[in-house]
Amino acid sequence: MTENEDASKLKRGLKNRHLQMIALGTAVGTGLFYGSTSTISLAGPAVALAYLIGGVIIFFIVRMLGEMSVEEPVSGSFSYYASKYWSDLAGFISGWNYWFVYVVMGMAELTAVGIYLAYWFPDIPQWIGILICLVVITAINLVTVSAYGEIEFWMALIKISAIIFMIIFGTYLIFTSGKPFPENFSNLWIHGGFFPNGAWGMMLSMVPVLFSFGGIELIGITAGEAENPDKNLPRAINQVIYRILIFYVGTMIVLMSLWSWKEVGTEASPFVQIFEKLGITSAANILNFVVLSAAVSVYNSASYSGSRMLYGMAETSNAPKIFSKLSSRKVPVNGILLSSGITLIAVILNFLVPNKIFMYLLSIVTGAIIVTWTMIILTHLKFRKHCAAVGHKTKFPSILYPFTNYLSLAFLAVVVALMATIPEMRVAVISTPIWLIFIWLCYKYKTKK
Repeated sequence: MTENEDASKLKRGLKNRHLQMIALGTAVGTGLFYGSTSTISLAGPAVALAYLIGGVIIFFIVRMLGEMSVEEPVSGSFSYYASKYWSDLAGFISGWNYWFVYVVMGMAELTAVGIYLAYWFPDIPQWIGILICLVVITAINLVTVSAYGEIEFWMALIKISAIIFMIIFGTYLIFTSGKPFPENFSNLWIHGGFFPNGAWGMMLSMVPVLFSFGGIELIGITAGEAENPDKNLPRAINQVIYRILIFYVGTMIVLMSLWSWKEVGTEASPFVQIFEKLGITSAANILNFVVLSAAVSVYNSASYSGSRMLYGMAETSNAPKIFSKLSSRKVPVNGILLSSGITLIAVILNFLVPNKIFMYLLSIVTGAIIVTWTMIILTHLKFRKHCAAVGHKTKFPSILYPFTNYLSLAFLAVVVALMATIPEMRVAVISTPIWLIFIWLCYKYKTKK
């Protein structure tokens, strides 16, 4: 490779410990700490089962992406794969939709930052804290990829350590409640049963559950900057499933056992509220710091991944070449600035409608995430068909191909149908097709030039 060619490539500055925490950190964020209030209200204690089902499906999808990423570790990830193994249009839609996912997800996470800060500073407007966070994280991402990796490593370590502590401490409280086993878990069934709103309530909870898992596919985006991707990517991806079991299913069982699901409201994170109700105010303050760190962490990842997707698309001519330009530190500055600039809309929205914006953003993100995961599944089918045609055996095959591909597609189709029945989610059912038509029109304009 020549010096000029090397200057145009992203630096492989993400170490294995970075990948491990990125894979873990993106699976645990506002969707669990704050968005879980929606799943709890819909499913009751059965929220644990909802996270288990959703988590297994998402793990299948991540393994599909992982198979492609290990074979070709590029920054453009599934946009690149869709272009290569499907069509230019598929790559164009995949890339721009995924960029859109992270811009809107960034807005949602920043909104959560404002909500968490309000727990301590109720007199300060939400938008001020959001603006400060946006500026600081943008500056960090403009430094080097290793700076992003280090910040994400420590932020993820904080929130994961806190969840482990919460599970251990919560379990201690359960078994020292003075009740015999299994009565010390009785909150799981005495308040209307394990399925208080029936199987339908649990099915509806799958919608916010998907939002919770949004971003977990970021591990594929890191392939272009990962050291030794053949070894480190499979290790990071395979650890996703048991982390889901511990951090989502385990956490929900502990929370629902500690307190009645009916009394977990939406004024703050259910983690904070439950410890407040138990009279442990210091723990509540600590946990509010943790959930604040979690929201900042996911926004940090959103800023990173959006810029890398733009870089990958610019490399394949699906985005203006200006986004493939790197700084002297090998950072795609223009992509970061564009993504952060559009995310400023969150500041305006939180100034105008601070009490309504989070659910609207959650809805739009969920719709776009479903499009992303659908494109990954379909692209993987094309990828495996190509491999079979040329007699190539992949290094990290997905699980039970092609059965899991069709199972995952059916699951996502059911979730879309469920979204149409939830008033707050209908905005995504309407806006997502409009967004896809807009991308298609942009592609048509691009190809006619």
